[in-house]
Amino acid sequence: MDRVAWKKTVLEFAKKYRFLLAAVLAGLLLLTLPQRQAASPLTESPLPQSEPSLQDDLSAILSQIAGAGNVKVLLTLAAGEETVYQTDEDISTGEASSNRRRDTVLTTLSDRTQAGLIRQVIPATYRGAIVLCQGGDNAQVKLAIVEAVKSVTGLRSDCITVLKMK
Repeated sequence: MDRVAWKKTVLEFAKKYRFLLAAVLAGLLLLTLPQRQAASPLTESPLPQSEPSLQDDLSAILSQIAGAGNVKVLLTLAAGEETVYQTDEDISTGEASSNRRRDTVLTTLSDRTQAGLIRQVIPATYRGAIVLCQGGDNAQVKLAIVEAVKSVTGLRSDCITVLKMK
């Protein structure tokens, strides 16, 4: 096959399959573009858990109580923090059935990603607390620590144990 005939065959092929070739070229072009990871609409950016920082904060605050000395705190979770997203609900009724469709409301962030619209954040609930401190044998210190932990965590007094540290 000479060069002129080959060129004519290629041009006829390109003319016949021009839309397919354009789609393939567009796909190859898109593959070469840098990819940006899209965030899932319902995922949140990883935030540090509030439980360990609350334990650390409580330890630091409780150690400032007169007579408490060195303090260590352990909190047990009953349920972690929960995020509730805003939803739209459509109910369509037909002759024999009804359909319910529930969609999460999305918002566009400043970096042009989408995230779910947060309706409510339910804080963590705690099951109990153990506080170890050097002044744990003093009744006044125990009472002050129990009251402080109770006001921060929402626990009842019988769910908080204060012990003397060795």
